[in-house]
Amino acid sequence: MNVVVLAKWVPSPQGTPELGPDYLLVRAGADGALDPGDEFGLEAALQLVEAGGGEVTVVSMGPDEALAAVQRGLAMGAHRGVLITDPALRGADTLMTARALAAAIGRQPFDLVIAGVESTDGYTGTLPVTVAELLAVDSVTAVRHVEPANGALRLERQTEAGYDVVTCSMPAVIALTAGANEPRYPSLKGIMAAKQKPLERLTAEELGLTADVLAPTQRVVDVEDAAPKAGGEIIGADEAVARVADLLAEAKVI
Repeated sequence: MNVVVLAKWVPSPQGTPELGPDYLLVRAGADGALDPGDEFGLEAALQLVEAGGGEVTVVSMGPDEALAAVQRGLAMGAHRGVLITDPALRGADTLMTARALAAAIGRQPFDLVIAGVESTDGYTGTLPVTVAELLAVDSVTAVRHVEPANGALRLERQTEAGYDVVTCSMPAVIALTAGANEPRYPSLKGIMAAKQKPLERLTAEELGLTADVLAPTQRVVDVEDAAPKAGGEIIGADEAVARVADLLAEAKVI
């Protein structure tokens, strides 16, 4: 099984991302790491390949700093890496990012693409299904477990009540939930071996992405701090019913 894992480099995953004067996330020169949510996808991919054979390819998009996310995946055990990096991709929205990732993935045969549910710097949660649509393959979200089953995939899809068991044909794209497994730590041997593994850098032009495709459909034009929460109101038992009714009327609920 040939598995592609989408890995995103995010600035300060444990802190607050910084916006530049153009309201774009500051990535160049910022401290960052592989998005913690993507490590679960890497672990799942490695387990699938270790059990049934094949290769794991890590694909990422971003500035030069994003190479750290690919290297982390290689150190964990992935076989090869792909970094899409181009100044023309700065300010990419989710659709633009999905187009670049799909173009890179579609350059070679694959059986499965694994992504995290959402990134810690964007939280759109729409990228995996967008990539699947562009690749014209099936997709399943909120997956907590994946295993091969007679040439297809048996998936456990998380729900509010528990989980559903889903059978999905391949190739496919799945979004794996956090906590689906216990990601391994890169060993010293793995870190050293990562330096010798194949790593491909691709530009937008090499992916055949034209200027109209590279035009973002969304952009941030202004940012304002959220208003601080006001203190709550304490209501005595004798006046509670009347006061609650007044508040509901003010909110035009009743």
